[in-house]
Parts: sequence; structure tokens; C-alpha cells
Amino acid sequence: MMHARLNRLFSCFFALFTCAAVPAWSADAYPSKPIRIVIPFGAGGTTDVVARLVAAKLSESLKQTVNVEPKPGANGIIGTDAVAKAAPDGYTLLMTVASTQTLTSILYKTPYDPVKDFAPISLVANPNGVFVVNAALPVRTMQEFAAESRKRPNGLSYGAGTALLRLIGEQLKQALQANLILVPYKGTAPQLAAVVGGEIDAVVDPFIGIQHIKTGKLRPLAVMMPKRSPLLPDVPTLEEAGIKGITLDSWVAFLAPAGTPPEIVSKLAAEVKRIVALDDVRERLAQVNYDPVGSTPAELGRTIEADMAKWRRIVKETNYKAEE
Repeated sequence: MMHARLNRLFSCFFALFTCAAVPAWSADAYPSKPIRIVIPFGAGGTTDVVARLVAAKLSESLKQTVNVEPKPGANGIIGTDAVAKAAPDGYTLLMTVASTQTLTSILYKTPYDPVKDFAPISLVANPNGVFVVNAALPVRTMQEFAAESRKRPNGLSYGAGTALLRLIGEQLKQALQANLILVPYKGTAPQLAAVVGGEIDAVVDPFIGIQHIKTGKLRPLAVMMPKRSPLLPDVPTLEEAGIKGITLDSWVAFLAPAGTPPEIVSKLAAEVKRIVALDDVRERLAQVNYDPVGSTPAELGRTIEADMAKWRRIVKETNYKAEE
């Protein structure tokens, strides 16, 4: 009888130990297969550039393949929804930007909740932007741009690859009293190609077009930053150009499907924070005028909720209506 009791007691202790050990073992073993980073935009844009930069470093440190998968369409909804519906196991991640994660769900009906259906991991970087025009356009200041738009019966065209850039276009249209026609694109790379090719007149470019500025194909009129960019020191800020209250207030961040184990989220957050502090990563981000930022999952969660509140207010103030 005593022997049987001891056996049962040993079995209980063994079961408890095994159950307690599983989560720790799972976290330590992660990742055991390739990781997929989905970006809800086309290839070649700044988010794609940043995603591939971070993916290469993650692959090195995690000793596992990390693939970047562009999944554009429907204002970023298609790629974002794919991650929301993915298995919450840490093998499908989302790298996205502020407007797609927050503003899109305010402007459009999305099949996911931008807060409840995701587990925040970490902020990665804060992008900056520059208002550029095709060099053939005979303007050199924001005021000249506005005046030129009013002279033309069909106005001037402004391309926007994200919901945020469309809203900024609407703000500029009102602030400048410009005759501005907004043209949507599926990401910043297509909008850049369009303005370089003369298909449209202007865009707010997140510095992926810096080479086109240097070669004279594009002309910068103002940077969308609180201070001048070291990449374009002679270009005024939007406020210096006489336009106040409009900024490219954005971020790039990592998220996972809701329900992803906290141990995996914490592990990824620590890796991202370490990666964006590396000298070569900071140097590469500086080349596209991105400021590296690492954060805790909780900090990113608060940022998302604060941004949603801010964009609800701005959409209401500007009476902005998204085109379906």
C-alpha cells in the first residue's frame, strides 16, 4: 500500500514538473522552423527595406531562416488580415506602419480589430518624409505649388500609397487652398515610380527617392519633420515653408497574431531592440532618414491606442472621407 502511494505521489510530481517545463522548453526551442514576416505593401518600399534589414539580423541571431513576404492590396488590409488569421505560434509576424495599423480601421471596414487581434512586439523605427514634385513642374516652393494648382483647370495630382499619406494630402489641400487631386497607390514604391515617371505631379516620399532627388528627377519642396534633414539640409521644413500643424507622425513596428505566447513575444521584442541598436543597422536606417526605435510590447500597445484616438480626432476635424 505504501509503495503504491509513493508511486502515485511520484507520478503527480512528475506530471506537474512536465507541465511546468513545457512552456519554458517551447520558448527556448523557438524558432524551430522558418519565420515569415508579412508586410502589407509591395516590394521595394521603405517598409520592405526595413523588414529585410531586420530579417537578416534576426536570421543570424535566431539561427533560423526569416523570410519577408510582401502582401499588398486594399490599403494594407489584405496583408494585415493574413497575419490576424495566422496561427499564433510566432512563425507569422507583421511589420507594418502606423497608418495601416490604426488609421485604416478608422477609414475602412476591416475584417480584424487592430488592437484585439494582434500582440504588439516592438517599435522598430520612426520614418520621416519629404514633399517632392516631378522636376518638370515649374515650382520651387510650397506656395508656388499651390498657386500652380489653382491656375490649372484640372489641378495638380498628388499620389499617396498609404492612408496616412492620403490624409496628409487632404490636410495640405486645405492648408494651401490648393486644387489637388489625390491619386491612391498600393504602397510608397509605386507612388514614387509614378512621380518620377511624370504620371503624377507630387508625393510625400519617405526618403526612398533620395537618389532621384540627387539626380534631379525630383525636386524637394519641404521636409515633413520638426527640423531639417541632414540628407537635405537646404530644404525647409513644412513649418518654415509657412504650413503649421502637419507632420508625418508615423512609425514602423512588429506585431504578431493575438494569442502568441508571451515568452515568444518577449524574446522577439528583445531581439528587435538589440538589432536596432547595432551600428550598421542605425547607419542603414539613417540612409533612408529613419530614426531607430526599440520598445517593449506594452509601449507599442499604448502607442497604437493613442494613435487611434488621435486619428479619430483628425479625421473628424478635417471631415475626411476615404475613397472606397
